[in-house]
Amino acid sequence: MAYRMAANQTAATRDGSIMMPEIRRISVHDLMEALSMGVRDFMAAPTQLLFLGLIYPLVGGLAAAAAAQNDLVPLLYPALAGLSIMGPVAALGMYELSRQREMGVPVTWRNALDVRHSGALLPIAWLGVLLLGAFIVWLAVAEHIYAATLAAQPHGTLSEFMSSLLGSREGWMMIVIGNGVGFLFAMLVLTLTVVSFPMMLDRQVGVLDAVITSARAVLRNPVILSVWGLMVVGLLLLGSLPLFVGLAVVMPVLGHATWHLYRKLVV
Repeated sequence: MAYRMAANQTAATRDGSIMMPEIRRISVHDLMEALSMGVRDFMAAPTQLLFLGLIYPLVGGLAAAAAAQNDLVPLLYPALAGLSIMGPVAALGMYELSRQREMGVPVTWRNALDVRHSGALLPIAWLGVLLLGAFIVWLAVAEHIYAATLAAQPHGTLSEFMSSLLGSREGWMMIVIGNGVGFLFAMLVLTLTVVSFPMMLDRQVGVLDAVITSARAVLRNPVILSVWGLMVVGLLLLGSLPLFVGLAVVMPVLGHATWHLYRKLVV
């Protein structure tokens, strides 16, 4: 009981100023344990149907838009890759399920929707808008990279585009530069969100305090959380290979795991 009361109050000093929570140092073992606990939470309340309903309309819409307008073909991969920027928002229901299970509450997939009753919806929405802005900026940067590298090559169809991409110096420049810049965007999002969304669900804190805490967690554990970022990218890639079906499992597992990572990082 005392633990829950402490977790849901903002710590303050005697003069009334906010005291930021302590950040722990963690290890690769902690990452694996958080991932294991994420699998456990997913098995307790599977939510793959929710994510299939979220993923396929998005993927289908992007593919249809690219097929209808050849100018969008070069942006199909950046758009799909950039959807991971919005992953922390999509995982809100998973954080809520893990939070309730942590308190010993029996849950089903429907309890993922309980997040709509959170008193932190407004700050969560503001941070979601920030991530949407980052996604839009990423698409604009990806378009500029394409314009500076491969745009001069003729490619009217998807197959012609792939041939130019993989068969020309400009195409490989686009791949290397695009993935490098994409990695920087991914690290920025990781820094902003690795604990911020779970923290806002768990404690009475605003966007700024949550984002600062998230950045402090990354600064205290730069190597380990970089490994976590690579694990996330690798698992999302594996989940994307069989026609994106695997994402319906990978994304909720990562969402649950992120909640447990937050518990390990923030005292």
